[in-house]
Amino acid sequence: MQEMIFQFLGGLGIFLFGIKYMGDGLQKSAGDKLRDILDRFTTNPIMGIIAGILVTVLIQSSSGTTVITVGLVSAGFMTLRQAIGVIMGANIGTTVTAFIIGFDIGAYALPIIAAGSILLFFFKNKKVHNFGQIVFGFGALFYGLELMSGGMKPLRSLEAFTDLTLSMSNSPILGVVIGTVFTVIVQSSSATIGILQGLFAEDLITLKAALPVLFGDNIGTTITAILASIGASVAARRAAATHVLFNLIGTTIFLILLRPFNALITYIQGAMNLNPEMTIAFAHGIFNTSNTLIQLPFIALLAIIVTKLIPGEDSLFEYKAKHLDPVFIEQSPSIALGQAKEEVLRMGQFALKGLEETNQFLKTKNIKHSENAYQIESAINNLDRKITDYLVSLSTSSLSEHESEEHSVLMDTVRDIERIGDHFENIVELVEYQQANKVKMTNTAMDDLDTMITLTLTTVSEALQALDQKDKDIALGVVKKEEEIDKMERSLRKQHILRINEGACTGQAGIVFVDIVSNLERIGDHAVNIAEAVIGE
Repeated sequence: MQEMIFQFLGGLGIFLFGIKYMGDGLQKSAGDKLRDILDRFTTNPIMGIIAGILVTVLIQSSSGTTVITVGLVSAGFMTLRQAIGVIMGANIGTTVTAFIIGFDIGAYALPIIAAGSILLFFFKNKKVHNFGQIVFGFGALFYGLELMSGGMKPLRSLEAFTDLTLSMSNSPILGVVIGTVFTVIVQSSSATIGILQGLFAEDLITLKAALPVLFGDNIGTTITAILASIGASVAARRAAATHVLFNLIGTTIFLILLRPFNALITYIQGAMNLNPEMTIAFAHGIFNTSNTLIQLPFIALLAIIVTKLIPGEDSLFEYKAKHLDPVFIEQSPSIALGQAKEEVLRMGQFALKGLEETNQFLKTKNIKHSENAYQIESAINNLDRKITDYLVSLSTSSLSEHESEEHSVLMDTVRDIERIGDHFENIVELVEYQQANKVKMTNTAMDDLDTMITLTLTTVSEALQALDQKDKDIALGVVKKEEEIDKMERSLRKQHILRINEGACTGQAGIVFVDIVSNLERIGDHAVNIAEAVIGE
């Protein structure tokens, strides 16, 4: 019994490590394209499904795809309807692992691991290293399966296990519950399917008993998305709820159709002469693909249902670029320049909002404000890339002298706004450090920071107003305010050093305070850069 348990658990651990390691290697090989694939190719549900399949195949984890999707929905990069398509695609993409397992090459697992090790340890090239990681993970996956299969063989002689499989054959709902619970525990639907393939290959379970476990595994895999959505935006929670609802509906449909589905898989097994592992892989693939095709026409209805189930307001911000139409670059460069300016001003408003959220986090220490600030900073980085690419494309067009000057101003402004985002992110991290290390600041220090942040917010707001209205008077006012910020920074540093010397503040509090003040002063510098561009300096 001990050997059986150790072999099974060790095999499961190696299997999970193999999938994770192979997925990480594939992800590194794909570079940072995964988020872009989901961001760009989800214009309609069909494209969303294809994107979901592709990303899941690349990272070997439907849960991983769903978590990325929940993050994108939470940050406003993707609508709920787009997310539903991706989630459906992820369910199809995850069946690839079962098909890989279906090619029973467990006997070659150790040589494959050896080949991966050679690529990992004897080559310095990054691409070869990533490929070595994929090969090693692939071998580990099969080696883990072999160990699990060996560990499960003695189950044949256990009367309790025979009774359980008999109960599962007679009660499909029990199979669904077992599949769900086990997948929730191991956090991997691929592991549940892999074990199921092993049990079926060893004649330890009938097809009739295995199919409900397979359905339950799809419900269990939703737990990762649920965990990722806790504390996230309303839209993110709705995306996670859609994942649960989609799999519950699919399981209900196929439990009703269990007999004909069982007959279909048995027929396919005989007609194609499939091995047991591949039979389960086909059952998994047909189940998920059919479920997607059945529910595809009802995406809008699914979105309405989860909106009713999880009430609340959606994110107030659309973080995708709204004004950067590439058509204008060729047709009318001057309109394209105007569009770029609108997007830069929009990016500036995000920076302002991020600074406000940072201020709220500093005051209240409520984690909701830090999460909002991080999401806004991520959106600013996204807009930075999009606007810069658009302006670079626009630079090849024929612009007048005045337009060329404005083009340069916008390029510089984008960089300044992006740096403002970096600085308020730094402040959020400093406040998190303050909380984690229980660093206490005096009421005087907090009041000083509040005064300086308020002045910085006004300075950034007026700099953006000056850019929008091309108002030199407002821009000159920004320059004066930035001089006040500089004076305030020097004054607050001195006052805080005095507080430390008097023992009113600790050294750690001093470091946090001075770093926050320094970041605010830098934000003021970037605001004045925007204002000076308006003045013409």
